[in-house]
Amino acid sequence: MGKNYFQAIPLKPSYEKKLLRFTSSLGKAIGKGETIPFADNDLTYTLNLQHERIESKNIELDYEVYERAKNSSVNNTFFDAENWKDKHYASKVGFGVLGVKRRVRQNEKILYKDTLRYVFYGTVTDIVSGSHPDNEIHICPNCGADQTIADLQNGCPYCGTQYKMDDLFPKITSFYFFDQLQMTKKQVFIGWPICSVICAIGLAIFASLFKNDPIFANTIKEISRYGPIFFCILGAMYGFFLFLFMHLLFKIARAIVDLQRMGTAASRERFEARMKKITPEFSFEYFKNKAISLIKKAVYSKDESELLSYQGEKLPEEFKDIIDLNYAGILGLKGFREEDGFVTVEIKSYFDVLSVKDNKVSYTHPVYSATFKRRTDIPVDLNFSMTRIQCPTCGTSFNAMKNKFCPSCNNEYELLSDDWVLIELKKV
Repeated sequence: MGKNYFQAIPLKPSYEKKLLRFTSSLGKAIGKGETIPFADNDLTYTLNLQHERIESKNIELDYEVYERAKNSSVNNTFFDAENWKDKHYASKVGFGVLGVKRRVRQNEKILYKDTLRYVFYGTVTDIVSGSHPDNEIHICPNCGADQTIADLQNGCPYCGTQYKMDDLFPKITSFYFFDQLQMTKKQVFIGWPICSVICAIGLAIFASLFKNDPIFANTIKEISRYGPIFFCILGAMYGFFLFLFMHLLFKIARAIVDLQRMGTAASRERFEARMKKITPEFSFEYFKNKAISLIKKAVYSKDESELLSYQGEKLPEEFKDIIDLNYAGILGLKGFREEDGFVTVEIKSYFDVLSVKDNKVSYTHPVYSATFKRRTDIPVDLNFSMTRIQCPTCGTSFNAMKNKFCPSCNNEYELLSDDWVLIELKKV
């Protein structure tokens, strides 16, 4: 995925404003736990869980989204990358020249920092059927207060009554940063000297081994007249070319990986061809965004078994060390089956992962296999709905979308869901 900035079409202003507000608030949402605007329910909750994970590690994560093209005509502008539309949803993928600076601190000591030269991709989703009831008045059945539906998304502000509520569109449903594989100053300042030392040592060894060789003896004798300084100069010259060659090899290796990733691009067509036989109006874009959100929620949660959206085994302990999980842009379909009113989909996806364990930070690029299940015996209904959530045992109202166990009596609240749930997640 990628665009030529000089040929790309600017995103329509209303969507661009939402993405600008979203990206400018992203760092504070992750690092400080502040509310982020225009994110859907899944994304908002995921960012909350990520912040809680960071706090649980007794660290601080400074996360800054910055403009990479400050002196360019594309500065502060989002462009149209992709459009996806089905019977109910219309998704617009916009991209901008934005990067990320991260710094992990503990007691003011810097454990890790990086400046990643990424391009931002964000998906803005709206509905093409149903309604936009944001400003409609709803009377709380518990206390009788009248509020707009938009004001009740986090519960009644007067009595705390919670609701199971559909998203109020348009919302940002997905985001990630994509690596452009550019050479950074840090890579040059570290890589070039290392390659120079290697070449200088190599030249010295060569001179020692072949000083009596009739072919090279005269050349080595002339070079040796200038002493070690000349070997250092030659080492720096050859070291620069070695550095460029090694960087080229790195790019080729990453390109091979990306080609393997791009081999999953046909997954969209395969998924929709199978899924639309069951639910004709269903789209891959909705599933992809939902799948990434479910993976992140399970990874970031303190106890994934308490999530309404997770029905699998206990996750490996290494998942509990992850503090930043970035979707790397490709999701591939591995398996698809339908039986007994359920459809089960297995996918493979690529991530960039920042983890903290024993006060040590690591940055890796794992591949995860995930399996999802969804009911097919309930028709898709995109008309807006909201339902008061109340524990049938003790009467407590709580957010069952975040916790399926009542916080007062600990009884499980069975909330019927026709959406996707994650039933297995593992590292490949």
